[in-house]
Amino acid sequence: MTMPRIPLVEPGTRPELAETEARILAERGRISLLYQALLNSPPIAAGWERMLTAVRNQTGLPADLRELIILRVAVLNRASFEFHAHVPHARQAGVPEATIEAVRQQPLAELFGPRERLVLELTDAMTRDIEVPAALMARLQAEWDAQGVLELVATVAAYNMVSRLLVALDITH
Repeated sequence: MTMPRIPLVEPGTRPELAETEARILAERGRISLLYQALLNSPPIAAGWERMLTAVRNQTGLPADLRELIILRVAVLNRASFEFHAHVPHARQAGVPEATIEAVRQQPLAELFGPRERLVLELTDAMTRDIEVPAALMARLQAEWDAQGVLELVATVAAYNMVSRLLVALDITH
């Protein structure tokens, strides 16, 4: 493991962070290296935890699709910490091992079903090209209502934020 580019805050060492650390522990079960870095800025750590909890645990997006998005973003952005952190979540959501490995492939493997492929096409467009082609958005809107489309887009956007922070700060396993 390389050393992150900023110091990590050891949990329990800063009393002013106790409430934020308690929320992180309640939602995540531990304070990962990512959150130890985020704790350098209490407002960022608190806001990050609330937003990512909403994205990951409070939307109507099926867990398997959410985890495929997260894994694909991690692959595209070369965020190994994010990928390895979410493999257990993908397994828990019922994503088969072959599908987890297929997320790494360029172009997308044939084993993905139509909904998975559509979600991964969105992930690739947002992560690689930033802009989502109108035809792709039309296909998404035919499959999901406005809330579903927003939650898909927000998930891709949020995990791009996560992976880019991890890569920029050199946070790895």
